[in-house]
Amino acid sequence: MPDPESTQRLILASASPRRAELLQQIGVPFSVAATSVEERRGVDESPRDYVLRLAQEKSRAGLALAQQHAGADAAWSLGADTIGVVDDQILEKPRDIADFTRMMRLMSGREHSVLTAVCLCGGEGEYSEVVETRVRFRELDRALIEGYWNTGEPQDKAGGYGIQGMGAVLVESIHGSYSNVVGLPLEALVELLERAGIAYWQTGMTLGATCP
Repeated sequence: MPDPESTQRLILASASPRRAELLQQIGVPFSVAATSVEERRGVDESPRDYVLRLAQEKSRAGLALAQQHAGADAAWSLGADTIGVVDDQILEKPRDIADFTRMMRLMSGREHSVLTAVCLCGGEGEYSEVVETRVRFRELDRALIEGYWNTGEPQDKAGGYGIQGMGAVLVESIHGSYSNVVGLPLEALVELLERAGIAYWQTGMTLGATCP
């Protein structure tokens, strides 16, 4: 891992508490600079290209925002985006219960993909990666779908569920990175952090703060 004495400052270009928790889990100090990027798939844009573009746009926007306040201290910005994919249909956050029900029925009793793109950008370059995890759902009946919606958890989750929360009961099996399904593939992220000289496993430091 990089030498903590030469660590770079990191900006998390996301308001996601789950991504913040995963960074804290591996001991990476960071500040939060929530960004606003339009999430609209381009014509003929593949799911992989779409999620990568969003992560890159968020990362670049986060760096620009942080540099307005911190200048050269804002060395690197981390952007990420997560989508579910089944039958080439992109499953993002459900708009309402009808949209949620549609997504759950698409995934019921079968496998779907979770794609997360991560992008680190700074003055020294830009590094990115897309990670795919295959998730199989159990058979979901109407009562289970409506019951899960009523917990309030699905509304802000890509694909309409949170594997780290109450949505875990929907999952039969996964093939690939668990943290990718949560929203930040740590296995791939660590490689990008090392390339950027950003240290992890840091203790005794403030691990999360809001960028002014």
